[in-house]
Amino acid sequence: MMLHPPYKLHGKLHGQQTLYTAFDVVPAPKGASTHITQFTRALVAAGAAVSLITANDGTLPPHEQYVGAQMLRVPAQPDASTTYLDRAEAFSAFVAQHIASAPGYAVGHVRSVWGGWPLLAAQRRGLRLLCEINGLPSVELKYHYPALAGAPLIDTIQARELTMLAAADAIVCVSQVTRLYLISLGIMAEKITVIPNGVDVAHFSPTPLPQRAPDDPPVLLYIGTLADWQGLRTLLEAMPLLLAERPVRLRIVGRGRNRQRKALRKHAEGLGIAAQVTIDDPVPHDAIPALIAGADVCVAPLGYNDRNVVQGCCPLKILEYMACERPVVAANLPVVRELAHADHEALLFTPDAPDALARAVLTLLADPTRAAQMAAHGAERVRREFTWDIAGDRLIEVYARLLSSSSRLERPVSRL
Repeated sequence: MMLHPPYKLHGKLHGQQTLYTAFDVVPAPKGASTHITQFTRALVAAGAAVSLITANDGTLPPHEQYVGAQMLRVPAQPDASTTYLDRAEAFSAFVAQHIASAPGYAVGHVRSVWGGWPLLAAQRRGLRLLCEINGLPSVELKYHYPALAGAPLIDTIQARELTMLAAADAIVCVSQVTRLYLISLGIMAEKITVIPNGVDVAHFSPTPLPQRAPDDPPVLLYIGTLADWQGLRTLLEAMPLLLAERPVRLRIVGRGRNRQRKALRKHAEGLGIAAQVTIDDPVPHDAIPALIAGADVCVAPLGYNDRNVVQGCCPLKILEYMACERPVVAANLPVVRELAHADHEALLFTPDAPDALARAVLTLLADPTRAAQMAAHGAERVRREFTWDIAGDRLIEVYARLLSSSSRLERPVSRL
């Protein structure tokens, strides 16, 4: 099978000064960190001079060379009582101060309103604004902070997001679902490019299924955050149905808030499955292939909610499972079907339905030949369509169009 050659567009952005802002900790055991790292590598490989501004959790140096970019980390807030909004505003202030003191950037590449809002004024001095939309705080914050649901703050954040998106010279997003959502908000379709997540196929590669003794039950694996949109309660509620048919173990590995971890453990205890379920802390990204290698079936039980169905996403976990040639059971959502064809590369189940999830898992465990064929198809598709090299080249093409464009859209100036 012909693989996509690494970064066909080397040198395309030679010498272009680029500011990339991300209100995320990098490196970290999250998909966002992987995405930022890979996009930074692609920009550097294309010859851009990249300055990367990220958050800091207090354990990382304030500045360093990172995959060829000059990384600046916003100082961590010393007071443990600081809120998300405090940290976000401190990040915005840092970006604003930086752009005021270093005005020579050709492109400002931002992942959220916290890094993008301070750059709107710089557009009037010739900066090209590229918005990378993986998720919007106006949609996702209520899942992390339930008290914010319906709060006026969410309306204020969305108003700023809309101003930023309308002002953007170009937008990249991770799914067709996200593209349609942005268009529904009034954003011009012609400036939106879909670039799905990718996989480093040199690191995530097929491995044989575990050879298990008769008394060693198969392992179901979930890797990802413990966010409420992930459908983990559905996964736990499928376990008693599975255990009624055969022994299985479930391993959940991921980052989450204390309340999320405690709630999942309490739910497992209430279902009587605590002995068959482990909920582990996240591991470094380079340790994930070994975790997948120890699994028999990998799961992505995404819930049916506005984050997944309206805003959209691109579940990196599914691509990494597929790259490692593991049978995948995932929720039957449009964002999932963009990555895997039902019954060909993954077995899809009705979202939020524990019985349907259990049936899908039992189907694969009962038919190893079908499971292996599906897994092989998934691995082939990832190598054909979803590598980070492919994603990087698409990003550089967006940059090239952005920098060569002579037209400038009129940009509203917000008074928020």
